[in-house]
Amino acid sequence: MSNELIWILFALINFSCLLLFYRLFGKTGLFVWIGMSTVVANMQVLKTVELLGLTATLGNIMYGTAYLATDIINEKYGKKEAKKAVWLGFATLITMTVVMQFALAFQPAADDIAQGSLATIFGLVVRVAAGSLAAYIISQYFDVWIYDKLRKLFPSDRQLWIRNNGSTVISQLLDSVVFCTIAFYGQFPFSVWLEILLTTYVIKFIVALLDTPFMYIAKRMNNEKAS
Repeated sequence: MSNELIWILFALINFSCLLLFYRLFGKTGLFVWIGMSTVVANMQVLKTVELLGLTATLGNIMYGTAYLATDIINEKYGKKEAKKAVWLGFATLITMTVVMQFALAFQPAADDIAQGSLATIFGLVVRVAAGSLAAYIISQYFDVWIYDKLRKLFPSDRQLWIRNNGSTVISQLLDSVVFCTIAFYGQFPFSVWLEILLTTYVIKFIVALLDTPFMYIAKRMNNEKAS
């Protein structure tokens, strides 16, 4: 199976699992998903693959589900709850980063087989870690703000796709610019840096469009756990 087909299937599975969390656990499930997805996305992002002739990272799909979860919370429970969810994701991400640095500081036993692999995943370069944290909190807070503004401009259910796609597409652009600037600017020639930025955003843009039907499904969910 080609990477492109696996990528589409992977995206559908990710968004479907998010809806399952929401269906089974209501708003709490969305909060848990946001915390989990921010951590998993930052591990997946270390793996690069070829998609349509472009080099891309895997973390973009999981990271995109965090934006969908935030938009669902904003749509159904309001901006205050969405902001709380953003801070939960940020706290989870920074806690994971700090705790794993202490875990790596332990001297491994002579027969240990995990230290090298853990160091690869969690031994974050300072600029990359700072870029990831800054991009997350800035873009997610902006996503909450602009979604609320778009909801006032386009309030009907038929216009849900406008506020969902509009907020995510713009926020993901901000996320890409902040992360790539902090993590990579000056480390590569400008043309290479720009290519990394554009490629990253194109993938996130596609993910943002794919989440639209799942947003409509979540909007229609009205069980006791979601209240």
